[in-house]
Formats: sequence, C-alpha cells, structure tokens
Amino acid sequence: MRTDLEQPVGEKKPYVPSDVIKAKNYLFALCIHGEIPMGSERMEMRKRQMSVQQESAAGGTASAQQGQPGQANPRGSNACCFCWCCCCSCSWNEDRDERNRKTSYDVKEGTADCEDCPKPTLEEVRLWGQSFDKLMCCPAGRNSFRQFLRTEFSEENMLFWLACDEFRQETNKSVIEVKARVIYEDYISILSPKEVSLDSRVRESINRSIQEPTLHTFDDAQLQIYTLMQRDSYPRYMNSPAYKNLLNTLSEQSPES
Repeated sequence: MRTDLEQPVGEKKPYVPSDVIKAKNYLFALCIHGEIPMGSERMEMRKRQMSVQQESAAGGTASAQQGQPGQANPRGSNACCFCWCCCCSCSWNEDRDERNRKTSYDVKEGTADCEDCPKPTLEEVRLWGQSFDKLMCCPAGRNSFRQFLRTEFSEENMLFWLACDEFRQETNKSVIEVKARVIYEDYISILSPKEVSLDSRVRESINRSIQEPTLHTFDDAQLQIYTLMQRDSYPRYMNSPAYKNLLNTLSEQSPES
C-alpha cells in the first residue's frame, strides 16, 4: 500500500541543497530592499533604448514604413546587444557592410575572378619569364600571377593595380569622383582589410587630392605597387611550382616536343 509520502518507482524529486535555497532567498531579499540595483538598472536602460527606437520609428511617414520597413530609424539597428547603446563600432561595421555591397573594384565586381582571355601558349609563358612588363601585358599572365599572389595573401596589390588601370579610362567627371572614393575606401583607407602598402608621401598626396580627384590621383600609388610586385613577388612567382608546372605542361603539349 502506497502512502502520500512515498514516491512512485522511478520518479525522484531533484535534490536542492539548503545552502542554495538560503542563498536565493537572501538575494531576493536584497533585491526587494534595493541593495542590488544592477539588474533593474539594465532593465531601465533597455526600456529607455526601446522607447527611443519606437519614438524614432513613429516619426517616419506611413509610406516609408510600408515601402521600406526599418528605414525610419537608420541607427536603430546599430544598438549594441551588449551595452544597449548606439555603439560606434556597430555603426562602422554596418557602414562597411553597406559599402561592400556597392560597386567595388574587387575580385567579384570591378574585375572578374579571372579576366576573359584564351589559354596561354608556350611562347607567351616563356615571355613571362623574360620581364615583369611582359607578364603584366598578357591577360593570362596577370591571371596566373594573381592566383599566385592569392596564395601569398597579397592579391590586393593586383586588384588595386587593375582598379587604377580601369579608373584612368573613365571620362565622366561625376563617375570619376565616385570611383575614386571607392578605390580609396577599398585600398587606401587604413580601415580597409585590403589596404595596400604605400609610403607616407604617396598616402598624404592622395589624402589631399581625394576631395577633388582627377584621373591622375592614384598614379604614384599605382606605380609604387607595380614596383613592389616587380621586385618582391615576381621573382618568387618565377621560382614557384605554379609557374614551373604551367611551363612544363605546355611544353609537353607542344608539337615541338
């Protein structure tokens, strides 16, 4: 016969130490008397933040709310989940993500992952070994060299050079200003993950002219990066397995062999 104090077979109540119960009661009493205000302060801060966002959102027009939800309070999404405030780092990250979605001279937009070009011939690959100029004049050579730079985590040098080369062909003044700022944010700004290595003289010159850019704004920088690739990366590429394997493969396929 089972009594009320007995537990069913296989069912056990979780054991809670008496010290834990006392500690919980003690903390609850402190909160009641206002001796632990941190939780309430966080809650009040959170309420104030939410009220500010709601007031800002209410200020937008009804059409804007229907057509583009969330645009009435552009800084509302910048609220940091840790501090419940408009955090500058969160704002910068959002702005950077927005810039990355715009037109940019990088591997996906300004220049294709690989330039449209036919497969290099054996003669062309041999010419690459004669000079860096001949390598850079050949689209297939630029593609191969760019893939090598990617393995050395310096692909931004080639991307910057290609961006400047395309920038100099622009004729529309308003487009020149837009493209110049995109190149600056992508490769010159110290906040960019693709910042190229330039000396202080060239960098200061660009900083002065970026307000009213011209087709020659990045000439010195492009030349400096070109020289850097020629002296530093090009010799390693000539001795790399990537170039040697390509040369050997084309040599085996050549009718002469």
